Amino acid sequence: MTALEEFRGKIASGQIFDALTVAMSEAIELNITTWVASNDTDELEDTSKPGYRMRTRINIVDGEIENEIGREFATNPAYVELQKLHLEQVQQGREILLNNLASLQAMLATFSNTMSEMSENKVIESKKH
Repeated sequence: MTALEEFRGKIASGQIFDALTVAMSEAIELNITTWVASNDTDELEDTSKPGYRMRTRINIVDGEIENEIGREFATNPAYVELQKLHLEQVQQGREILLNNLASLQAMLATFSNTMSEMSENKVIESKKH
């Protein structure tokens, strides 16, 4: 089951807090891979060879950034534009992660406030009876 399927399942079953927890756990890390695809039709479309890719992993919570730069990207001048594209995607990805985290924090705060209000209303109602 993918994280998105798990998130949707939790929402559908009314487990809002658990759904937000799943969303937050997925929103902290981003993997960006840029590669040169092979002309070999026997290869799967979504595989990349180590020497022919650039890969960046960003973990916002731990503050970790890992980069892998394949030999072809480092030595072949034909890939300079792809290097620039990759760096642009990394910057955009970082901004998306930060925006997603801010949105999730706002949703969690709203959920927490709503739960507090509901709890307070139950206490008031029980005192009336």
